[in-house]
Amino acid sequence: MFKDIEHLIRLAVVIAIALVAFVILRAAVVPHSFGQYGHYRGAAIGEIASRPVAFAGHDTCEACHTDVVDQKKLGKHVVVACEACHGALAKHADDPGSVQPGKLDTAVVCARCHEANSAKPKGFPQVATADHAGGLACDTCHQPHRPKIETEGKK
Repeated sequence: MFKDIEHLIRLAVVIAIALVAFVILRAAVVPHSFGQYGHYRGAAIGEIASRPVAFAGHDTCEACHTDVVDQKKLGKHVVVACEACHGALAKHADDPGSVQPGKLDTAVVCARCHEANSAKPKGFPQVATADHAGGLACDTCHQPHRPKIETEGKK
């Protein structure tokens, strides 16, 4: 048979120890509810539901800001949710008088979607902000809710 069978026995013992260590480590690290709903952790549903609400939703925004809705309906941003640019505003929706959203830096916010990138579809409006604006904020020349329209006095 094998001349040095003790090497195979040592290898088998090392593999067995590694397997036992893996099973113990997995039991300690993997949450108990993992796999409850397929390849998901069942307790995550309750944890996520217990978090405070951060986003109000565009319907809530549009209920108060009807003037902005009218502008958006005429422009390309009609499908963009308010909080995509303005951030989570549930606290503002709950108490509009005391929580005011900050002024947006349109040079940053607009570039998130519109900075030129070859991976974007050809028909999507893209600009190289460094060349296009010369350091100016986008709302200097464009109305953010209806971006095709330039602000008064600017062409």
